[in-house]
Amino acid sequence: MKLLVSAGPTREFLDPVRFLSNRSTGRMGYAVAEAGVAAGDEVALVSGPVEIAPPAGLAALDRVVSARDMLAALEKRVEWCDALVMTAAVADFRPESAAADKIRKGEMPETIRLVRNPDILKTLAPRKGRRVFVGFAAETRDAAASAARKLAAKGLDLVVANDVTAPGAGFGVDTNVVTLVSPDAPPESFPIATKRDIAAMLVERVRKLLLRQTESSLA
Repeated sequence: MKLLVSAGPTREFLDPVRFLSNRSTGRMGYAVAEAGVAAGDEVALVSGPVEIAPPAGLAALDRVVSARDMLAALEKRVEWCDALVMTAAVADFRPESAAADKIRKGEMPETIRLVRNPDILKTLAPRKGRRVFVGFAAETRDAAASAARKLAAKGLDLVVANDVTAPGAGFGVDTNVVTLVSPDAPPESFPIATKRDIAAMLVERVRKLLLRQTESSLA
């Protein structure tokens, strides 16, 4: 299949030095991309700023910085793909304006006005068609419930939920603990495993969902 993966954080600049971001390292998304390549899929990776090397054998690699950059890159590639796995931790907000020069300490405002970034999955939803769309929900509480809401609100086929406060899960580690939430089955929780093993399982799950979509369309 043609697999489109987003990974890593985005950065939303206040000035050339300072930005809003999050703790995502991109490891989970890069593992998904690597698993797709290993399974013989064509894989395009859209990556925010990370400090890890991309997997060998990618069909395409787009490096982006901001949420709007990531949306633009995904919009260009979504028609190409059979499935989109959105692991990226996209910043929900950005500063309303960015200064051209570094803001000095004495000039820094006490209040910074933020505006919402576009919701990437909601923006891409009208172009979904028979494609499989998978989202991720990294939470600090009620991860499965949050994933269920995300599943319904964005019309996804699957959401991978994880509590980033759980031992062995979250940012900057090689393991994760996930629960798969889908519209037609109860949540399915998995024990702690390496991100590579979880990625391989997820790629095969996406393949089965895509096959089901294709069979349904031909019925």
